[in-house]
Amino acid sequence: MPETPPESLFRAPPMEEQERMVEALLFASAQPLELKEMAARMPHGADPAEALARLRRRYEGRGVTIRRVGAGWAIRTAPDLGFLMRRDQVERRRLSRAAVETLAIIAYHQPTTRAEIEEIRGVSVSRGTLDMLIELEWVRLGRRRMTPGRPVTFVTTDRFLDQFGLESPRDLPGVKELRDAGLLDNRGALEADGEEEEDDAPAAEGQDELFE
Repeated sequence: MPETPPESLFRAPPMEEQERMVEALLFASAQPLELKEMAARMPHGADPAEALARLRRRYEGRGVTIRRVGAGWAIRTAPDLGFLMRRDQVERRRLSRAAVETLAIIAYHQPTTRAEIEEIRGVSVSRGTLDMLIELEWVRLGRRRMTPGRPVTFVTTDRFLDQFGLESPRDLPGVKELRDAGLLDNRGALEADGEEEEDDAPAAEGQDELFE
C-alpha cells in the first residue's frame, strides 16, 4: 500500500495574499518576471500561476495591465493610455534607415547571420549598426551556425518585445502594417536601392521608436 505523502509543515498563504505578493514583485521588478522567479521568492506552497491569473482579471479595464513579455510578466500602461506618458518620456529619436532595416531583418529571419543580413539588404552592414542595436538591448548574439567558420547569429531580445508591446516574435506586424508604418516601400520588403550605407549614429539621445 503506497504511503501517503506527509503534509507540508508550512501552509500556503491565502490566495488574496498571494495576489498581493505577485503584484508587489511585478511592481518592484525592473525586468519582466517568469513564474519560476516568482515561485522562488514566494512562501512554500504558493501558486504564483493562479495568483497571476486572478490578478490579471482584477486589472482588466484599469489604467495599467499585466502583460506577457517573452517568457515573463510585467505591469505596463494600458495600450490606449500610452499617449498620456509621452511628455514624460526621454526625447525620442528615429533609427537610421540602415538600423531599421537591419533590426527588421533580424526580427523576421532570426536567428540570422551578418552575411545573411547583407545578402537581404544588398549592401554591407557596418559594425556600428549592430553594436548600437546590441547596446539598446534589442538584439543579442545567438548560437553559432554549424557551418564553415561557425558564424555567430543575431536574435531579438525580450526588451525588444517589451519596447514594441509584443508577447512573442509571432506577434510581429505583417507586410501591410510595415508598409503603412513607412518601413517598406512599394518595391517590396526591405529591398535595397543600391545607395550607400546611411550614417548609423543616432540623431539624439533617448529611446528609439521603430514603429511610429
